[in-house]
Amino acid sequence: MELKLLNDQGQSSSNIAAPDTIFGRDYNEALIHQVVVAYQANARSGNRKQKDREEVHHTTKKPWRQKGTGRARAGMSSSPLWRGGGRIFPNSPDENFSHKVNKKMYRAGLCSILSQLAREGRLSVIESLSVDAPKTKLLSQKLKDMGLDSVLVITDSLDENLLLASRNLPNVLICEPRHADPVSLVFYKKILITKLALAKIEEMLA
Repeated sequence: MELKLLNDQGQSSSNIAAPDTIFGRDYNEALIHQVVVAYQANARSGNRKQKDREEVHHTTKKPWRQKGTGRARAGMSSSPLWRGGGRIFPNSPDENFSHKVNKKMYRAGLCSILSQLAREGRLSVIESLSVDAPKTKLLSQKLKDMGLDSVLVITDSLDENLLLASRNLPNVLICEPRHADPVSLVFYKKILITKLALAKIEEMLA
């Protein structure tokens, strides 16, 4: 598999060889969907709390007598049928949203995503990406000159200037290879990988 090698101006200078085992996989939509859903589900925290009829603050007095009023029978105003009553099956903070995905499946899903990105021309390799100062304007202008508006940059090591300059850009994310998640790979329009980061990805997913 051949990937485009970009220069500092975002122009394709040459191609770089990449292993087909990572960047030449078939598109497996079902596996990618499972990996993305599992990643998002595992990021959820069980912080929702609803009250059942035992926990709502209501009197236990019978609203009206059982018979003779012409209305339906009612025993408590905390009934789930009443407005302001307790929930029948309330959400609890210890709710578990996690999905189990095997390491082999997760790696295969990442390889399938990377392969599809390479086929669509959304993935490129760059020698290096850096800015002289931690200024958002510098990085924004640099990416604009390269024709990039929504980009995920995977670097071998986090440069402090680059990281600080990217924090105020909503459509730019800088991360290391071990933090490249399937949701970000699918979300951003372009993926830039430095040459050293490419070697780390090959070692991780081999």
